Amino acid sequence: MRKILLFTLITFSVFSQNPIETFTKDMEKKDGFLPFYWDTKKGKVYLEIKQFDTELLYYPTLAQGIGSNDIGLDRGRLGQEHIIKFQRTGNKVLMIEPNYGYRAVSQDPLERRAVEESFAQSVHWGFEIAAENSGNVLVDLTPFLLQDAVGAIQDISRTKQGTYKLDASRSSMYLPNTKNFPKNTEFEVTITLTGDSPGAYLRQVVPTPTTVTVRQHHSFVQLPDADFQPREFDPRMGYIFTSFYDYATPVSEPITKRYIVRHRLKKKDPNAALSEAVEPIVYYIDPGAPEPIRTALVEGAKWWNQAFEAAGYKDAFQVKLLPADADPMDIRYHLVQWVHRSTRGWSYGGSIIDPRTGEILKGKVTLGSLRVRQDYLIAQGLVGDFQTDTTNVEDMMGMSIARLRQLSAHEIGHTLGLPHNYVASVHNRASVMDYPHMLVELKGGKVDLSNAYDQKIGDYDKWSIIWGYQDFPKGTDEKKALNGIVEQMYAKGLYFLTDQDARPEGSAHPQTHLWDNGVSAIAELKRISEVRKVTLTNFDERKLRTGTPMSSLEEVFVPMYLFHRFQVEAAAKVLAGVNYRFSVKGEKNLETLPVNGKEQREAVEALLQTLQPSFLKVPSSVLKLIPPRAFGYNANPRETFKRRTGLVFDPLGPPEAAAGMTLRMILNPERLSRLVIQSAIDPSLPSLEEVIDQLINATWKSTQSRAGYEGEIERLVEKLILTHLLDLSRNKDVTPQVRASIGLKVQDLKAWLSRQTTADVKQKSHYWFTINQIKEADSNASDIVSINAMTPPDGQPIESGYEWLEPICDWELPQYSRMK
Repeated sequence: MRKILLFTLITFSVFSQNPIETFTKDMEKKDGFLPFYWDTKKGKVYLEIKQFDTELLYYPTLAQGIGSNDIGLDRGRLGQEHIIKFQRTGNKVLMIEPNYGYRAVSQDPLERRAVEESFAQSVHWGFEIAAENSGNVLVDLTPFLLQDAVGAIQDISRTKQGTYKLDASRSSMYLPNTKNFPKNTEFEVTITLTGDSPGAYLRQVVPTPTTVTVRQHHSFVQLPDADFQPREFDPRMGYIFTSFYDYATPVSEPITKRYIVRHRLKKKDPNAALSEAVEPIVYYIDPGAPEPIRTALVEGAKWWNQAFEAAGYKDAFQVKLLPADADPMDIRYHLVQWVHRSTRGWSYGGSIIDPRTGEILKGKVTLGSLRVRQDYLIAQGLVGDFQTDTTNVEDMMGMSIARLRQLSAHEIGHTLGLPHNYVASVHNRASVMDYPHMLVELKGGKVDLSNAYDQKIGDYDKWSIIWGYQDFPKGTDEKKALNGIVEQMYAKGLYFLTDQDARPEGSAHPQTHLWDNGVSAIAELKRISEVRKVTLTNFDERKLRTGTPMSSLEEVFVPMYLFHRFQVEAAAKVLAGVNYRFSVKGEKNLETLPVNGKEQREAVEALLQTLQPSFLKVPSSVLKLIPPRAFGYNANPRETFKRRTGLVFDPLGPPEAAAGMTLRMILNPERLSRLVIQSAIDPSLPSLEEVIDQLINATWKSTQSRAGYEGEIERLVEKLILTHLLDLSRNKDVTPQVRASIGLKVQDLKAWLSRQTTADVKQKSHYWFTINQIKEADSNASDIVSINAMTPPDGQPIESGYEWLEPICDWELPQYSRMK
């Protein structure tokens, strides 16, 4: 018994003195930020933890995606960042995330503790200690790594692609991208999700859709030092921000603190007008992008150096190709990544930040490769003339490449901290953070693309970088200096409005739009309509390369027919529009005022022109050219018009989609509610009754008699108007007076129709159908046959197909109303 006890004591003594070395003697060690060991026999990773209660940053990434824009699981997609720390309790180590959303920025530990104990933390994992010595412990990290850290299962479920679960037997470590660096430790795993009844998006991109295998990446990163100075958020200057509650704030001051998101950048000489940076910002371009695309991405990215020069930095923003031996997931590389999908889709820019301060640690841009092909398709419809396979190709490629430069700059802008600025287009394309519509001009009666996209950074972008990144000399009153920069920018006529002001169809600002050009939305709609007219007149088989099935002509025709779509939305916002800007107390000109009556009425007139049969009809020359789909070239419902005519192209499909779009904009419930209120306060502004009368007079009561194709379009538009009016009369979200006024106008229309006589059987049936619909609505019948307009093919993104997927925005940030 004594010998057994002595042997046990000796064994315990040896193990306690050197247990980690003993436990890992047959494993491969990887030194670095967090040392780890690879057990080849068991396929496990063991993490050595040397410091407890020391904060570090953790975030997951999708290293290998699914390839579907609709599901959104793209290669390189960043997950949410988390500040975590390891905390030991007995034989267990917890990975804990403190709650930085609620803090006490105070030197008093009791004050800080009161906040910490008032709000929950998050424990991400619990580990059993496998070995230890000298205060260091070893834990099995493998179960933590082999999880669905980026939420792929939830995204598949959210997009209705099936119910999936993680299959651990088909998941393992991926060693080629499991590495250690001085300031970050990287792990990659192959995980397999299994499920039944996969949706169409999954079936399109996965070889065996019941089994979805991707790679996910885990990054542990050393947090930066405390030498970063947070900059307070100002709503007048567009910056993404992070926010938190500071309970150490005096009661007389706001408890919510907001810091803008930006890179760390300092001048070597803050007193110099132009100085080199202590450490420049360097972005790396994915060498997997082919030429000439790669060069275009580099050129567009370099535009930002113009803005940093305006802020007083020399060569502070640099662009390089990612070295062949560099890991794209490495925190040290800000990356512009080229991503392939099965369909056109959105590009976006995101960042990994330090949630404590807003400091950007890694900028990550994802560019969808099929966007440029959609741009080329649009250029093909505008100037394509394939007398040979190379005719006009230079012009088409020129526009496409110009757009890529702008796109590169735009998405990098998000990773510098900038949100969209959708009001910039009215100031001579003042920001790459706007969504640009190609500026197509008519010269000598021909379409010209030479000025389609800008070739430089915008004036607003320079002011935003000056405000966000200026390194002030010691002793400067920073708050006062920053306010002065805003005032200087305002003096140039530049200001900032963003997604909340532009994206909703019922939004009100008359100059804040996506995919628009020009100072006046009304004038631009008229100009765009002329470009569209010329383009449709000249549209024929020359838009296709020799040997292409003629049915493919429809894909080229769609963006030409709907070339006015975004400008219709822009012009509609003038109606019941409101002029405003983000302002703070102490400024001048703080008034929020409606758009004047003259401009609102001009908008209605311009919009009504897009409902005329002469505008909506498909040219007869085009109708003769588009046959049913060729074998092997099935129609993509996103890229072609919907139809009610089976295999045959539906001549009423495009007019129905376009008219429905215009009516949806004019008769937006929020817009109509504003019309009622605005005209009640200021009788000089158009009333709801006036607008409805204009709409009915321009359609139903038009004295112009049309027959044939145009007559059929006219009747279709009128039925669509009726559907909208009946729906509005029952809509409980509008003001009661909207329902009352619409209801009265419907009854007036019914009375007018009852007095009409006609020998035309088509028109007679049209009147009968309308009167019957109104009668059934009066009786609250549940079987009213609504004529809902067929939706148009996807438009956004204009160079690729939906976005935030809606979108949402191209950037993501914690504690920000974010869109991805």
